[in-house]
Amino acid sequence: MLQIEAASLRHWVGRGPRSASRFLRSAEGGIALGDLDGRTSLGGRLHELAGRAVLLVAHDQLAAGLALIELDGIARRIVLCPPDLPAEHIGAVTRDAEIDAVVADRPTGEHALLGIGLEVQAGTRLDPDEEPPPARRRTEWVLLTSGTTGAPKLVSHDVASLIAPIKPTAEPPVWGTFYDIRRYGGLQILLRALVGGGSMILSSAGEGVADHLRRLAAGGVTHLSGTPSHWRAALMSGAAQAIAVRQVRLSGEIADQTILDKLRAAYPHAQIGHAFASTEAGVGFEVTDGLVGFPENLVGGDGDVDIRVATGSLRLRSARTAYAYLGRGAPALLDGEGFVDTGDIVELRGGRYYFVGRREGIINVGGRKVHPEEVEAAINRHPDVHASLVRPRRNPITGAIVVADVVLKDATSRRAEEADARLAELEREIVTLCRLCLAPYKVPAAIRFVAGLDVAPTGKLTRQAGR
Repeated sequence: MLQIEAASLRHWVGRGPRSASRFLRSAEGGIALGDLDGRTSLGGRLHELAGRAVLLVAHDQLAAGLALIELDGIARRIVLCPPDLPAEHIGAVTRDAEIDAVVADRPTGEHALLGIGLEVQAGTRLDPDEEPPPARRRTEWVLLTSGTTGAPKLVSHDVASLIAPIKPTAEPPVWGTFYDIRRYGGLQILLRALVGGGSMILSSAGEGVADHLRRLAAGGVTHLSGTPSHWRAALMSGAAQAIAVRQVRLSGEIADQTILDKLRAAYPHAQIGHAFASTEAGVGFEVTDGLVGFPENLVGGDGDVDIRVATGSLRLRSARTAYAYLGRGAPALLDGEGFVDTGDIVELRGGRYYFVGRREGIINVGGRKVHPEEVEAAINRHPDVHASLVRPRRNPITGAIVVADVVLKDATSRRAEEADARLAELEREIVTLCRLCLAPYKVPAAIRFVAGLDVAPTGKLTRQAGR
């Protein structure tokens, strides 16, 4: 574990003889990290932000990353505003985080309406910084959860908790990610690049998957991170072989055996790992043995993270966890023993724990619980299936039944009657496959073949209540 006391991101960026060759790069441009010495992306106004609670709303990821490097150790608090935050929640975020300054890369008068008097413009141009550096302080980092309903929770970290899982590497990595750095998953990759002595190629919201992969390849990417949904899209893009990576990392969703096996086949020389992490619990652990789930001996072990399973739910305690939720009426984040209840349900089978789904995502079929992810893993085993989404449908007898949307690998070019016959055959095959490994009430009552599935800005499948 890397140790940090008074050090800030500026300290880590400027370390080592390789600093001159390191970079941050986006689809629009980039900077050499060595050029940050004595320069600023905030127009020489960093001193005005000393000791303030800053709302960072830069739309450009490179501008956001540069602002984070400058603000850490100077601002009292940084709130990372994700680009998809609904406008109706900004007022509550501003109030609960006691925001008194805004850093934005686009001028706006909205913040004045919220009573925020100071706005500093961020950018990607580096200018000489002639101001003396303000005194260093501990900066609180506040990340927003990605809940699908209601206002997001504000989760409090600092650099020490955020970089605790990062370990040095022998060769400086070039990190890439499908995530946005304003979310925990993407921020972790940015910090791995900055603190781990490497470089990073940022994602772009307007960029197709194939174009992103080709840009990663041109930048020499060696480590690439994303959700299983991101990776399924990459494998189907036609550009998966453009990159030659040393490490493939999955997180954010349950990784089923099908996607792990496909990635092993696509990248036989890479380390394939799936990590458990959340905004509140931090990075819990990473599994690199090629199998889903995690070994039983991780629970109650002597590692950096205390892992416990209580009432089927995974709970974590470590120096990597957040400190608290912010805001009026915010719930307690930690239990009496300092554990975070992740809400992820696991089952022990044959000396290994398997993820079965989220506690709040359960489908109730006549009083019996169905985890959508468990059914999706069964469907995805079919060789013609690219991805699936399981959801409930209302039923007057059982309350709900299980139905599935399925994306096939290849769109049929047969005549309409032949295509209909093949789809009917595929539906029977998928149902039969599910019956072999699932209880009858978990088997989909209906399957709908669709062209694609909705994926949220977080990279996770969009799950909505049944109709």
